[in-house]
Amino acid sequence: MSIIEDIKYAFRQPNNTLKQLILINIIVFVVLIVTRTILYLTSASGIYGLIMQYLALNSFPLTFITRPWTLITYFFTHEGFLHIIFNMLNLYWFGQLVREYLGEKKLLSLYILGGIAGGVLYLLSYNFIPYFADRAAYSMMIGASASVLAIVVGAATLLPNFSFNLILIGPIKIKYIAAFLVLLSISGAVGDNAGGNIAHIGGAVIGWVFVKQLQRGNDMGRPVHAVIGFFSRLFSRRPKLKVTHRNTGAPTTASRGGGSAFGTSGKPSQNEIDRILDKISSSGYESLSKEEKQKLFQASQKD
Repeated sequence: MSIIEDIKYAFRQPNNTLKQLILINIIVFVVLIVTRTILYLTSASGIYGLIMQYLALNSFPLTFITRPWTLITYFFTHEGFLHIIFNMLNLYWFGQLVREYLGEKKLLSLYILGGIAGGVLYLLSYNFIPYFADRAAYSMMIGASASVLAIVVGAATLLPNFSFNLILIGPIKIKYIAAFLVLLSISGAVGDNAGGNIAHIGGAVIGWVFVKQLQRGNDMGRPVHAVIGFFSRLFSRRPKLKVTHRNTGAPTTASRGGGSAFGTSGKPSQNEIDRILDKISSSGYESLSKEEKQKLFQASQKD
């Protein structure tokens, strides 16, 4: 199977959001690297600079107004190898936790909202804080760090005592990893990469607020999926109408009251939760499947 076919297969697979996010970042990175090399070799480097202006987030208000899509494209764009490697590794490690405990949709919501929050905080800081005001006209930002830090902090808020085994260090709780990365961003807010570190802080705040609101029963990601759903329906082919015979006399599965795992509120039923708790008692928490962990989390949310 060719690389192109592998990529197509990854995007056709359901419940594959984490791999798809990583692939989008890598594809954009590779395309930019190849494009830059070709343009520089053909003495057309100015064209590459023009391309970046339409992908990067510019802090100058008039420029941003003419390119509002850059509030999204900037967090899928990288130029340096170390930059994208560090971001994608963190996205993979912490994204797996978010996906396992909260699901694919929450992972996508957190990534997008973290990037948007980071971009908005960057724009506000560079236009209203005197320290950055003189730089606003020529400052641009790229990178998924704000989105990734939102996922890191979100995972640490959800599972603060979960541990990763780090090389040369050993097991360390992810709440300390998240705290270190946030502190690093705060300390760098007045350095050479001030704009990027400010965006990191915005992403971190969203990561914490997102999970806290989710635990209270409020899903901040609903608007994100509403917009995605709108554009999906807009560009997807409508199925051909097909007339079928409907038998109204036979009762449906729902009318028979047959074994639904969810109650009327959309949460798992008490019988389902009791079964999961019995499984924990007999085999431990680690024996639960991904779906069972998600059901247990849903049941813990307040109405």
